[in-house]
Amino acid sequence: MKGTSIVMKRIAWLAAAVFVVGCSTASPPPAAQVASAPSLVGPAGFQGPAGPAGPQGPVGATGAPGYVMQGPAGAEGAPGPVGPQGPVGATGTPGYLASGARGITGMAGPAGAQGPIGATGAQGTSMVGAAGPTGAAGPAGAQGVAGNEGGRGPTLVGPVGPIGSSGVAGVQGTSGQMGNRGNVMIGSAGETGPSGAAGAQGPMGATGAQGPAGIVAHWTKYREFTFNADQADLQPSELTMVNEIAGYMAQNPSLQIGIDGFTNPDGGASNNQDLNNRRVEAVQNALINAGVPASKIQNGAFGNPQLRRDGRVEVLIATAGSPTA
Repeated sequence: MKGTSIVMKRIAWLAAAVFVVGCSTASPPPAAQVASAPSLVGPAGFQGPAGPAGPQGPVGATGAPGYVMQGPAGAEGAPGPVGPQGPVGATGTPGYLASGARGITGMAGPAGAQGPIGATGAQGTSMVGAAGPTGAAGPAGAQGVAGNEGGRGPTLVGPVGPIGSSGVAGVQGTSGQMGNRGNVMIGSAGETGPSGAAGAQGPMGATGAQGPAGIVAHWTKYREFTFNADQADLQPSELTMVNEIAGYMAQNPSLQIGIDGFTNPDGGASNNQDLNNRRVEAVQNALINAGVPASKIQNGAFGNPQLRRDGRVEVLIATAGSPTA
């Protein structure tokens, strides 16, 4: 910093000298004034302060970095020759195991002293008493009153199974040859024999006790409704089946109904589900209008998924309160 200040001061002096010289050469005094001016040199003035440092010049661009160039690796020397293999030493004789002599058996220790034998206790007395006489049998109790006959239990009529498919028709046999026509002779009708006397009617047997109602423990397929494509209205032919289901439920009040709506896996998910819901609702409303209590109807996935087909709503039955119902 000190060297820079000195250089700056020198530059300022040089500039002042050039300015003075320039001024004296640029505007010379008139000749009359030079002749009449007295010769007087004044004292040197005070040295002025150094001017401010000029702005620093821009930094020059950095030169391109140098690079290192590695020379190629020298050629690898040839491997030295392999020395001759030394001779293999002779195999030593195998060792053997020699059993040493058996050691001397040690002496047996002395036997301990036998303890005293305890005295035998006195035998107790034995006496079996005589058997007492057998008591007389008590009188037989009076016959109890027969209980009242229990009330009649509920009756469960099993559902009518679906009609089986017709079997394959057999092959038509060959027609036999027509036989010769025989003679026709109608004999005279015999006299009608007299009717026998009617036998006496036997006594009517007692009515047996009513058995308990059966239980349908699992959802069982009963009927199914078929709909036209993209339709949710019951077909007129299906109304007879609605009345049949209602009548069966009236005869078997211990049962309840499950309505299982099938969906089409090939159709749109939302549209197809909405159609399915409307079909299930149509079946449910028809059963309620036919007299089936709404509390005995459930909706859900009760059927077998492997048997589901498009356009069908299945009606299943099960005993109320069973695990699957």
